[in-house]
Amino acid sequence: MLFNSIDFAIFLPIVFILYWSISNKNLKWQNSLIVLASYLFYGWWDWRFLSLILFSTLVDYTVGRMLKIEENQTKRKALLWVSLIVNLGFLGFFKYYNFFLDNFISAFSFFGTQINVSSLNIILPVGISFYTFQTMSYTIDVYKRKLEPTTDFIAFSAFVSFFPQLVAGPIERATNLLPQFFKKRSFNYSEAVDGMRQILWGLFKKIVIADNCARFADVIFNNSADYSGSTLIVGAVLFSFQIYGDFSGYSDIAIGTSRLFGFNLMQNFNFPYFSRDIAEFWRRWHISLSTWFRDYLYIPLGGSRGGMGMKIRNTFIIFIVSGFWHGANWTFIAWGALNAIFFLPLLLTKNNRNNIKPVAEGKTFPNLKELSSMLITFGLIVFAWIFFRANNIEHAISYISGILSPSLFSIPEFEGRGHSIVVILLLVIFVLIEWNGREGQYAIANLGHKRIRAIRWSYYALIIFAIGMFMPSVESPFIYFQF
Repeated sequence: MLFNSIDFAIFLPIVFILYWSISNKNLKWQNSLIVLASYLFYGWWDWRFLSLILFSTLVDYTVGRMLKIEENQTKRKALLWVSLIVNLGFLGFFKYYNFFLDNFISAFSFFGTQINVSSLNIILPVGISFYTFQTMSYTIDVYKRKLEPTTDFIAFSAFVSFFPQLVAGPIERATNLLPQFFKKRSFNYSEAVDGMRQILWGLFKKIVIADNCARFADVIFNNSADYSGSTLIVGAVLFSFQIYGDFSGYSDIAIGTSRLFGFNLMQNFNFPYFSRDIAEFWRRWHISLSTWFRDYLYIPLGGSRGGMGMKIRNTFIIFIVSGFWHGANWTFIAWGALNAIFFLPLLLTKNNRNNIKPVAEGKTFPNLKELSSMLITFGLIVFAWIFFRANNIEHAISYISGILSPSLFSIPEFEGRGHSIVVILLLVIFVLIEWNGREGQYAIANLGHKRIRAIRWSYYALIIFAIGMFMPSVESPFIYFQF
């Protein structure tokens, strides 16, 4: 079920009404309803894969219970490995089996040995990378005694399958989300209004920004050999806004929906394209994933505490694994490695934490240094996105070669130039709104604080009008559903 579908527009108010009426003030009923609604939400895509979520839930719940009573460290470690092997085993099979098989065959072919092994037609379960990491955070934290294991299977099932963030995050930590299922929840009007406002902004990002950019970015990338270098740059920039609007839009809808039910999820995007260096970008982009890898992989490896060799090794590991998490393709690995190369100079010169606060905090405009830093950083990000979007490494290299051709200095040309002017205007308005709201949790968070109701509702009306204006006849899936 897609957030931008009619199905969800019917599903959400029904669940909302049932949640606050039939099950109001009864925690067990509320959690049970969340589980049922979440399984319906996921099963709407393919009910067969509900068994994966249920099995993962049973395994981690049982391992958590056993870790609570087990004091022998060797046995505790064995229990942790059971959870990791089951979760990563499912993820590895469904997401990476054919990738490893194809590369295994290619490696033997390179040395002159032919292996006849057929790949499998495997359907990738939606959201498996997200809920797998979420359940593993529970087991790891229980193992490290950072979290008390739960004995409430319904609450734990709700934590694993919570429908707003089930298929594309944010990847919640058990230490943050799970305790919320044990707290009494009462309807809060101001929280619900704020949730609806964030949902509205998320839909604007997805339908008005991302989908309009995709219309041009897809054509340019899919036919890159036919376009000039200047047009290829436009395609890369448009894809950069497409993926941001698509993914951060999903996160906004997920966070806003959660707030309707009395839950607070972590901020997943913090205006990343206003970053002044790559380190700041990664503190602001897909925060739930980058902090997950930091806490459960980077720090256990030694982080940045060792010598220069260890710092370089750990940086490449964290970025390459992050890239590989996104998909079974060498392009994602190259994208991760490229970001590591961009990040390393900052780490090695101890400048990776220079920009912690928002750019031009408390000011209307950035100074020249801030502006140039943002533009350079954005240029590096756009360049890396080429590998992320390309079909394969050869396509990425060909795309970059096309940019570096003499046609780089020509006027961009592509079909639908009239509509492209509309898209450019929308992007300018979008960037201005994001800039104005960059110190909030999301761009229009402070809109609710406007004293004049007419102005506030005029903003809402314009956003709703734009969404209706560009609403496609067939809803487009979110990019990160494939991950």
